[in-house]
Amino acid sequence: MNLILENTNQVKYFTFLPEVFEALGVRALDYEWYLSDVETNGFNVREGWYSGKELNALISTNNVQFIWGVISAFKTGVRPKIVNEPYIAGNPNYWNGSNPSVQAEGAVFEVGCWDSSATLLIGLDEKLSSKYSSVYSDAKQLRDA
Repeated sequence: MNLILENTNQVKYFTFLPEVFEALGVRALDYEWYLSDVETNGFNVREGWYSGKELNALISTNNVQFIWGVISAFKTGVRPKIVNEPYIAGNPNYWNGSNPSVQAEGAVFEVGCWDSSATLLIGLDEKLSSKYSSVYSDAKQLRDA
């Protein structure tokens, strides 16, 4: 399931990961993470692999807002070779009505950060989608955006 949160006053900042994870009912510690196509609010965030512990330390000790980027979640211990870097800037698959899937093979879900104005959640299962939508009632199906 794919959701988008945009044009809302329900969040102070789009794609502030502690709030995204809390709404999903997940913890950074529960996954391996691959960050790509990243631009932040001034924090130097490297692209590539992060353990759950590393990402948790980054987002809990800094006020990092992801302006652009794709944050791909993988089961703990899973770090496949990334052949094609996931990207969001200029990626037509988010907007062409094709119901996109996660870009990194093996990812459980991905968080897309769109120009500080939208958070896209790709590949959510029903449980995560329901949790997020119960916190952010303005979230809608991406295909309906």
